[in-house]
Amino acid sequence: MDRAMQEPAITDDLIAAHGISEDEYAEILRLLNRAPNFTELGIFSAMWNEHCSYKSSKKWLRTLPTEGPQVICGPGENAGIVDIGDGQAVVFKMESHNHPSYIEPYQGAATGVGGILRDVFTMGARPIAAMNALSFGSPDHPKTKRLLAGVVEGIGGYGNAFGVPTIGGEVRFHPAYNGNCLVNAFAAGLIDTDSIFYSAASGVGMPVVYLGAKTGRDGVGGATMASAEFDETIEEKRPTVQVGDPFTEKRLLEACLELMATGAVISIQDMGAAGLTCSAVEMGDKGGLGIRLDLDRVPVREDAMTAYEMMLSESQERMLMVLRPEKEAEAKAIFDKWDLDFAIVGETIEEDRFLIMQGNELKADLPLSKLASTAPEYDRPWIETPPPAPLPAAPDIDPVEGLKALITSPNYARKQWVWEQYDSQVMADTVRAPGLGAGVVRVHGTGKMIAFTSDVTPRYVKANPREGGKQAVAEAYRNLTAAGATPLATTDNLNFGNPEKPEIMGQFVGAIKGIGEAVAALDMPIVSGNVSLYNETDGQAILPTPTIGAIGLIVSEEQLISGLPKEGDAAVLIGRKGAHLGQSALLAEVSGVEAGDAPTVDLEEERRNGAFLRTQCGRINAATDLSDGGLALAAFEMASEGGLGVVLQTGAIPELFGEDQARYLAACPEDNVDSCLDAAAAAGVEASVVGRFGGPDLGFGAQRTPVAPLIELYRTAFETAVG
Repeated sequence: MDRAMQEPAITDDLIAAHGISEDEYAEILRLLNRAPNFTELGIFSAMWNEHCSYKSSKKWLRTLPTEGPQVICGPGENAGIVDIGDGQAVVFKMESHNHPSYIEPYQGAATGVGGILRDVFTMGARPIAAMNALSFGSPDHPKTKRLLAGVVEGIGGYGNAFGVPTIGGEVRFHPAYNGNCLVNAFAAGLIDTDSIFYSAASGVGMPVVYLGAKTGRDGVGGATMASAEFDETIEEKRPTVQVGDPFTEKRLLEACLELMATGAVISIQDMGAAGLTCSAVEMGDKGGLGIRLDLDRVPVREDAMTAYEMMLSESQERMLMVLRPEKEAEAKAIFDKWDLDFAIVGETIEEDRFLIMQGNELKADLPLSKLASTAPEYDRPWIETPPPAPLPAAPDIDPVEGLKALITSPNYARKQWVWEQYDSQVMADTVRAPGLGAGVVRVHGTGKMIAFTSDVTPRYVKANPREGGKQAVAEAYRNLTAAGATPLATTDNLNFGNPEKPEIMGQFVGAIKGIGEAVAALDMPIVSGNVSLYNETDGQAILPTPTIGAIGLIVSEEQLISGLPKEGDAAVLIGRKGAHLGQSALLAEVSGVEAGDAPTVDLEEERRNGAFLRTQCGRINAATDLSDGGLALAAFEMASEGGLGVVLQTGAIPELFGEDQARYLAACPEDNVDSCLDAAAAAGVEASVVGRFGGPDLGFGAQRTPVAPLIELYRTAFETAVG
């Protein structure tokens, strides 16, 4: 069949199906001075959708602090880069694969991992760690178990086969995610600062080279699908989910790193959302050049693919490169050795054009810069989130029963069912695996280590977007600090509902303001990230979930805090006593109540208390931050990891379960307690002994109960509920 016969006429319905508004289509007509053809409409749809253009969020993203002496590369490239000294740097980013994972959980999650790994190694870095942040619906919702099982299997299947350790993350459940799960994937890699590769094309007449796997029809229109709400037609969207192959990706990694060492690469870009379209346009736009592509040269695995399909395919494990022409033979030999496709599919041109040829026909002729950096940008109307409902009286509950409610909830039960499906030890540099706090990976061949964490408390963000945004950064800061790491920088994955609704846009704006305040105050600039909007089904939005991924540096083994409490250790609270029960885990799990304000985040207190804790690494055996569940849950988790009991001096519910911020719990040997408390006083930090680790019991005030049955509950409840 003649390909041209397959192209439908451009109708209002077809334009709407591509997510293009009436105003946007009018702008396309103005830019082209004519109507677009079907392929051109698809290209505009891919480049101007929310997922690729950030058209609803650009205005606010520009307000985020992105610079600092440690920052080598901030937002705008495939991933951010921060300096860790000695001519080394860490490349990292977090991205969402929410919509694909809800439609097809295994492949959606697997290709999310594959995509974020490519973002890292396309800059020349070898991946050293992965994390994920997962949000699912109510545990008893009919879809939750299938989604959880598929997503976890997909993450493990791809990451384990590729050979990168998964060393941390988070898993939560809430009815707001019943119709739209969240799968946020993080990856980090190590690179020498003199070997970084960027995506901006340079030089006219330079060959544009296609690298990796062949192009198929999987994923066609995926970026556009990811920029729309779900409805009853969800099953029809299944073909827009890509299919991944981690073994091909591993070969692509090795081939790309070998190629980069030859000096053949001028610029390189992975083919992620919108595939060949987005990679070519971004490379050309950043370099101020045009691109001409000949689709007859693109390696394909399906017959009679149209230009539309080839330009919008999101087939995985593919790269696009601008090559030094004199290195062509050497470069091709490398990809032949790794049994991967290598094809010159076009060239850079001086004119600001994006020209697509197929079968000696011009299939698209578009102004390239108008597709990318000058795409539409909106200042969406927004309204501030109103103050939350007043907090009801503190529940009259036995504190042990309160703790049981937390540790038997899949939100707070031990999640080894999840992380044991991930290989956390591959590469043999994992120092601290998933389970309690930040993950830690050794910088191979050195004494340095990198700590990783991902954090957000969505119910705080819904109640008070600004404080919730601040708290997500502050908790990431504390998790890194509790491992002994100096926080360096952050990546954000901003998951929200429909930005065309002023109340949703208000959540986004408030969270951005809070995040910006916190990263500035804590010297943790945002260096990369992703915005995922339209996370709604039938008009029901998810909880606002601005996930913060963060990294920190541990300069030597002596700085690392990774031990467990020991028998007789004092439980030392760093920070104020608990009092705040608004939006607390206790109220949510015991009473089903999400009321009251989010806890206030005092950023100066966060900075002061965190700096103090990092000076105590030689005096303490273990540390954790206090967040969900307050002192009671933190003390129990620490004790259970050490197989110990713990007795806290207080039995008061607010002190035990309050979620006040800027707080840590440390396990301190008795001989070091006085010196630790004296150092705290000298630093202007509130600190006190609140209990003791050891023995067979859990104790709250005068109350005692055997700890062993509680530990068993904690370790089995997750699988019982949803595994």
